[in-house]
This record gives sequence, C-alpha cells and structure tokens, in this order.
Amino acid sequence: MRLGEVNKLQLEEIVKRIDDAFGEPLPFSAEAFEVDEFSVLERLFGDDMYQAYMQDQHNRQIIRDYLTNAVILGLLTEEGLASFGEQVATEQARAQLSLHMLMSSVEEAPNLAADSQAPALTPLKPSPGSPPHMKLVPNQDPGTS
Repeated sequence: MRLGEVNKLQLEEIVKRIDDAFGEPLPFSAEAFEVDEFSVLERLFGDDMYQAYMQDQHNRQIIRDYLTNAVILGLLTEEGLASFGEQVATEQARAQLSLHMLMSSVEEAPNLAADSQAPALTPLKPSPGSPPHMKLVPNQDPGTS
C-alpha cells in the first residue's frame, strides 16, 4: 500500500487493528475513589498506577504512529504489520518496542517486524566532553522498590 492507495477508511482500519492488538489498557488508578472527595484529582494524578497507565498510553501512541507511517509509506506489508502482534501485547514489550521506534527511522520497520522481540539495547559509553546522551534504565516492577 502506498500513500495514494491509502484512503481514510483504510487508515482507520489500520489504526483499529493496531489498537486491537494492544488489548485492554492498563487501569489508570489502583485506588477506587468517591466523587464527593475533595482530593480526587490529587490522588488520581499522583497514583503510581495512573503514571504507569499514562506511560503505556504514550508507548501505544508511538507504536501506532510508527506502524501507520510504515504502512502508508509502503515499508510494511499486511503480514509485516501482523508480525508485531506479540511485540505489542504486553506493557513491557510495548515499552521496549516504542523506545526502539523512537530511536529508529520508519525505514527500519521491516527489521523490527522480522524479530519476535526488539533487539537488546546497549548503553552508550560516551567519551569525556561528549554531548549529553540518553541513559537506558531498566524498567523496574513498582513492587520491587
């Protein structure tokens, strides 16, 4: 599929297929609350589960945009799109894949699709005086702190 061949209906179907592959979103709050409470917003937005929910939503958006662009540009086939199913099924896998997508050009989509799992990331080892860089920090389970 090339850009000229993709109409709005097809684009919506692509986005729907990607969204369906994600499964249900994470709960945004670990604690139930009553509407009458004064501190509802503070508790909601300060909740660790809400933060995990928001990060997962960002990862989903990165993956959705990257894959949609790859299909529109003709870099990813229907089969290639389907091969991302396992890679987007869990929170941890989405976090890893979205980071790879942020650090990769869309032209690399077929390579990411070929792997059942995104390749391992390696930390940068800059020389003294080099510009700032991203430091890769392993994702920790909130219960292991």
